[in-house]
Amino acid sequence: MESSTATSNVNTLRLFYGSCFALITTAFSYSIRAGILPQLQEEFGLTAVQLGTINSMWFFGFPIAMIVGGLVYHTVGPKKIMQFAFIAHTLGIILTIYSGGYWGLIISTLFIGLGNGCTEAACNPMIADSATGNRMNILLNRFHMWFPGGIVIGSLISTFMTSMGIGWKPQIWIILIPTVVYAYLFFGQKFPKPTVQEARSIKGNLKGMASPLFIFIAACMALTAISEFVPGQWVRLILDKSGADSMVILALMTGVMAVGRYFGGNFVNKFDQTGVLLGSAIIATIGMFLLSTQTGIMAYVAAAVFGMGLCYFWPNMIGFVAEKIPKSGALGMGVIGAIGMFMTANMQPIFGGWIDQARTKATSMGLTGDALELAAGQETLKTMIAFPATLIVLFTILYFWMKNRNKNTETA
Repeated sequence: MESSTATSNVNTLRLFYGSCFALITTAFSYSIRAGILPQLQEEFGLTAVQLGTINSMWFFGFPIAMIVGGLVYHTVGPKKIMQFAFIAHTLGIILTIYSGGYWGLIISTLFIGLGNGCTEAACNPMIADSATGNRMNILLNRFHMWFPGGIVIGSLISTFMTSMGIGWKPQIWIILIPTVVYAYLFFGQKFPKPTVQEARSIKGNLKGMASPLFIFIAACMALTAISEFVPGQWVRLILDKSGADSMVILALMTGVMAVGRYFGGNFVNKFDQTGVLLGSAIIATIGMFLLSTQTGIMAYVAAAVFGMGLCYFWPNMIGFVAEKIPKSGALGMGVIGAIGMFMTANMQPIFGGWIDQARTKATSMGLTGDALELAAGQETLKTMIAFPATLIVLFTILYFWMKNRNKNTETA
């Protein structure tokens, strides 16, 4: 794991493992909260829109921390950012357990989101500065492997505990385990320095972010994040009556993502980020269509296809910025991720509203019980297909844009 760009006395292996456990914390907070959503709805009498607003705090806290973390990365340093992440994660976990209802869940979820955003703000640039070229792409994909990987573990834990009649509060305590582990791994460690000189200054970062390419990729990031994060958080409500176990669907989908990201660096080396992203958009669109139409065993097949489509979105959007727009630095990577999470946050109550509307429509058609819930979930997913479908067009444009830029560079 050592590279020529790493400074002396930097234990890059330990830093990488610490980053992975921090991302597992993020994944647990995502999957376990998804697993307990019906319990929260029942215990506190919440509507789907209220659940969406609570979920949105997870995604609002994320971009706030990512932007602030990107701005202060080279002044306060990643060590202090991760110390704040530990405090925010711990507070969020404890406050969730002792929340008395809607507003308590709002505040606690915001703290968890802040901790998650700090993880991205500190770990992405740290990994990008630890290696270069294809090695960087391999490490970023393997780092981000642990978000879906952690979701698989968290989903299975939540499913097992729920089946054993264990309530939502003990499930939330589980999130504290990887939190303590990453705090231990980061304790007393030294972090690498930026490899691009202009990336060390806010002025240089802003200069890199002012380019048309950055603005374009930011628009794409909004759609990739919505496609990846919104359906998964609602899996219990939209797929529970599909004839398949919804949490197993989530575990399968994210398991495929984790395996795909492990080998992601090899695909990027062969097809570049642009080719990988375009292929991902096509597969994700097919996968979401299948999820909106299939039931029973075929729902698992649909989940696997959808997971294949999603797996390379996030790490290669971050990797694209790090490699193709290096002057944007830690701030650029933070802002790109923040845009994705901010748009996802805004989509949470909207998605909840779509579910409520779909239920009303299904009720007017005379459907009741499981049939009503299935129809509402599938109708909501059909509405979501527009997001990955739009990405097919945008990533086609990006593919030829970068191909022409590379030709111009070669002939210059």
